[in-house]
Amino acid sequence: MIRLPLFHYAPIGIDIGSKSIKMVQFSKDYATIQEAASFDFPEPIAAEQDFDAYLAQLKQTLQRARVGRNFRGHDAIFCIHQRDLFLHNIRVNKNESKALANIVQQEAADRIPYSMLDAEIRFVESAELRQGEQTLREVIIMACFRPRLEALLELFEETGFRPISVDVEPMAILRAFTKQYRREADEQDRVLYVHVGYSNTAVIIAEGTQVLFIKYLNVGGRHFDEAVCRQLDMTMDDAVNLRRHSADRRRSQQTPEVERSVLNAMRDELERLHQELAMCIRYHSVTFRGRPLVRIVLSGGEATETLRAELERTTTIETELGDPLRLYDAPQVLGRHGQWDIAVGLAARQLGGKEA
Repeated sequence: MIRLPLFHYAPIGIDIGSKSIKMVQFSKDYATIQEAASFDFPEPIAAEQDFDAYLAQLKQTLQRARVGRNFRGHDAIFCIHQRDLFLHNIRVNKNESKALANIVQQEAADRIPYSMLDAEIRFVESAELRQGEQTLREVIIMACFRPRLEALLELFEETGFRPISVDVEPMAILRAFTKQYRREADEQDRVLYVHVGYSNTAVIIAEGTQVLFIKYLNVGGRHFDEAVCRQLDMTMDDAVNLRRHSADRRRSQQTPEVERSVLNAMRDELERLHQELAMCIRYHSVTFRGRPLVRIVLSGGEATETLRAELERTTTIETELGDPLRLYDAPQVLGRHGQWDIAVGLAARQLGGKEA
């Protein structure tokens, strides 16, 4: 009998962003990055305005993504974008006899913006907290519109992928960084993860791998670009290039006057981000008492040294630039490492970690 070799490849993590797709695949032993690539959409199309046109563009980009690349196999894990994710926090009596899943269904029925028949619902149990004489448990409800999810699954199959799992962005972000924990103390630390993307900012507060808080903020790279365009009276393309090149240069190569002008032009949007983060930090300190936030991990496509310094200055919390690739052999030039956090977290899902 002739035995053919059995090939097995790690799944491809696919992060579908607002203006690009990022894909990461580990080697079989998860020690190195097999392949990583980013692909911009031909033109930005808002899925909520024209979902069919968005699907057509997504299909075109996914088909292009594998041409000439070193991705292997068909298994893929993708995540639900923020625009398709409904988030809501509830508090449940710890001694409640009714099954938590039933309580979640009842709470979701009153709040989600579509029929329960069309809803895909998951939940994450957060920490216990005291409210008067009661001991309550915070629960984070997550839901998405099933017909839209099914359309995405069908599209992935049409483009040659085999979806084996669906995740949400906050869980992928958390997994990307908690996989780096090596000390027992890391499991006790409370950390504020700030993922600043193009269209929004995802905020996750966690104690080790346990999620305490999730919120999306309506501020991101697009708002920074628009502010620079407006304040410096230049075209949007020029504003994008100026901000990108200024942030990506090494400190020794940066022009202080240009950097200061860009930062001042973004000041109102940065202040809005700082105010939103301050409310998240206050919510944590009031709700989850006992341990302070020990650090902020900044990631996403907008994670730069300038923004890191701004967050540390305004929050007075030690802030680091998150590097989701730190543990892995990644010989390629991948630009800002922080932009790969979601794709890395998706690709690492089968290694374990928090799941929705």
